[in-house]
Amino acid sequence: MYLLGFDIGSSSVKASLVEAATGRCVASDFFPKTEAPIISLQAGWAEQNPESWWQYLKDATSSVLAAGINPKDIKAIGISYQMHGLVMVDRDLEPLRPSIIWCDSRGVAYGEEAFSGIGKEKCLRHILNSPGNFTATKLKWVKENEPEVFERIYKIMLPGDYVAMRLTDRIATTVSGLSECMLWDFETGGIATFLLDYLGFDASIISEIVPTFGYQGSLTKRAAAELGLAEGIPVTYRAGDQPNNALSLNVFNPGEIASTAGTSGVVYGISDEISSDPLSRVNTFAHVNHQPGQTRLGILNCINGTGILNSWIRRNVAPEGMSYPELNDLALQAPVGAGGVSILPFGNGAERVLENLNAGCSIHGLNFLSHGREHLTRAAQEGIVFAFQYGIDVMKQMGMKVEKIHAGNANMYLSPLFRQTLANASGAVIEIFDTDGAAGAARGAGIGAGIYRDNTEAFATLRRVEVVEPQAADLEATAEAYSLWKRRLAATIADASN
Repeated sequence: MYLLGFDIGSSSVKASLVEAATGRCVASDFFPKTEAPIISLQAGWAEQNPESWWQYLKDATSSVLAAGINPKDIKAIGISYQMHGLVMVDRDLEPLRPSIIWCDSRGVAYGEEAFSGIGKEKCLRHILNSPGNFTATKLKWVKENEPEVFERIYKIMLPGDYVAMRLTDRIATTVSGLSECMLWDFETGGIATFLLDYLGFDASIISEIVPTFGYQGSLTKRAAAELGLAEGIPVTYRAGDQPNNALSLNVFNPGEIASTAGTSGVVYGISDEISSDPLSRVNTFAHVNHQPGQTRLGILNCINGTGILNSWIRRNVAPEGMSYPELNDLALQAPVGAGGVSILPFGNGAERVLENLNAGCSIHGLNFLSHGREHLTRAAQEGIVFAFQYGIDVMKQMGMKVEKIHAGNANMYLSPLFRQTLANASGAVIEIFDTDGAAGAARGAGIGAGIYRDNTEAFATLRRVEVVEPQAADLEATAEAYSLWKRRLAATIADASN
């Protein structure tokens, strides 16, 4: 018996087949093999064609089925997806335009206007965030700038909702999904109609709500034929990539922390208290196991410019052809603090932790006589860690304890320098696990289908591959480097605000 998980990212779509009894991933693949294109017609814009996700999903499914598994032995499907995207379909269920994806900044001004117009206290009490640059405000941009598109909208969806619709012909979403759109009211326990009214949306465009874990539809005959799967396989789990990353790392309970550092980076902690940051610098969403009578919220610090900065360094600073492991070795040639060089990694759009300021990426303290590639490479990785820590400081102000961080053995967490710097800066123990979003979605599907009793059983076989503890000898130097980084950030924010 097998479980199939899909992870719909902005860089690629991944599929993983997991053997239910052992938790072993028997096949996994992703497409495209180079990063998926992002359409950027103007600075700060980012769009993708939803049809491309479906094509990549078909390619990934075909690849994992080549392992020789009988499609009839797949008993459930789970979906993880890039958060905060906007897909709009007409009554024929056809997308009306490319999806406005997570890193698109065009909704910022509409979010700030709504935050002020509705009232900060009311927004923070009901939706736990500023409306910010999320799905609802991206839709407001469409309403104001593409009225002919807006008038044809039948339903709006998140990327995962769109993929689920292609699989099942059922249009649905979840409470967790609505909370990431800024359309869930935590005080009333329903759709945030006050925000819909303010932005000028009719509630009819919101999809049917289904549980995060549980039956969400069955694979149609048409979809099964396209994918090479058996008709009728149930879809029993869906979640945004960051709640799903936490699930993949078996992070379900208050005080537990999950992190990821791909193109963007996230520290995501679980709380059982409905609370918010007064400046809305971190985000609060319904976690996968949030339900009436059981408050489980994910407090999320997201930095848009993480792995994308590291890849920029590799392309533009490192010697041509240098691999990422070699890049990590190069960074280790520079001392803690990178000889006084600091990099602010905010070159991938507006940053929520900076109150939606688009500060840009900048390099500080560079000396042409004493600094080389190794200093820039180390400063980039340290700058990403310090951006994480900047958000962690906000989470601590909200009462969250950060003593242990779970992460997958992927992306920036493959770098020994990155892992150790985060442990030193945060004081937390970093635990690295052998998992990924698609495998986690497969296990989530097992919970939703009742194959596993609960998350304890689903993740009993999760394998921890490394533990990184704070290194006493480097704590002082790391703290000094972080303090210098914060002073340079404060100056940059002051300049940008004038």
